[in-house]
Amino acid sequence: MPTVLTIGNFDGVHLGHAALVRRARELAGPAAAGGRVVVLSFDPHPLTAIRPEIAPKRLTPFERRAGLLRALGADEVVRLEPTPDFLALEPERFVERLAAEHAPAALVEGDDFRFGRGRSGDVETLRALGRRHGFEVAVLPPVQVALTDQTIVRASSTMVRWLLAHARVRDAALVLGRPHEIAGTVVPGDRRGRTIGFPTANVATDDTLPANGVYAARAVLPDGRTFPAAVNVGARPTFENARPQTEAHLILPGAGPEWRPVDGLPEYGWAIRLRLIAFVRDQARFASLDGLVAQIRRDTQRARALVEEADGLFAPDRGESPEVLKP
Repeated sequence: MPTVLTIGNFDGVHLGHAALVRRARELAGPAAAGGRVVVLSFDPHPLTAIRPEIAPKRLTPFERRAGLLRALGADEVVRLEPTPDFLALEPERFVERLAAEHAPAALVEGDDFRFGRGRSGDVETLRALGRRHGFEVAVLPPVQVALTDQTIVRASSTMVRWLLAHARVRDAALVLGRPHEIAGTVVPGDRRGRTIGFPTANVATDDTLPANGVYAARAVLPDGRTFPAAVNVGARPTFENARPQTEAHLILPGAGPEWRPVDGLPEYGWAIRLRLIAFVRDQARFASLDGLVAQIRRDTQRARALVEEADGLFAPDRGESPEVLKP
């Protein structure tokens, strides 16, 4: 039963990661015939153990990451904890440990793969050690992605974070192969939205947020129902001393002017996922409440149109699992 490994952070599970898993699957052969693809994923990022002050925020929690990787064809996803002792292993000891634990027939990596103490090992080091330990090394070229402005970029977690930080969620989706998600729990807010006809679900989350602004999203509820949503991330400049937060106005069919909880759900404490589809506008301060309400109405109409426009652009998400949806 050949086992093929691929090792890395796999944060975000973007198109470059998909290419690694796909190639590993080809080398391992079908699971039904006994071939196994094992992904070794560092979590949290190794920089948290070396230089925590510059460690990037996670794009995907490990459970969600593992689900996405299994959907791509991995048979097993193993969490590698980046302890100081583990990161201090010399390249030779690092590979010896992999060989002893997994007996791989092959390893699949990108051309920028580095490993071992001080990132001193590269793909040539890995090839030499592979010959010594009896496994093949397949090195893939970078996956290039054309963004909406026709810029060509390398698919990487760093690029996804940069795009999100610049409100370019549509481009981030192109690099990921699916919309970026914010997953969290609905918690009490100041309840202003329900008094002006636009109630919001206030989302407590540890996920990476895009730049402050208003976005079109598709909201996924715990029972699998989905609705278009207009999402505000960050401050609310019209209200004095309003704390920054992430709030989603769900565009529910047949909803009237009076606030009511979402059918089948309590007021608070339920899990929600927001798939970011497109940027709508920057945040702005309005001179009156009437001006704000008029703008929210326009935002809602625009968000609905953008979400409907985007439906069908991405393959169905097969990476969902019930534990991810628990609050």
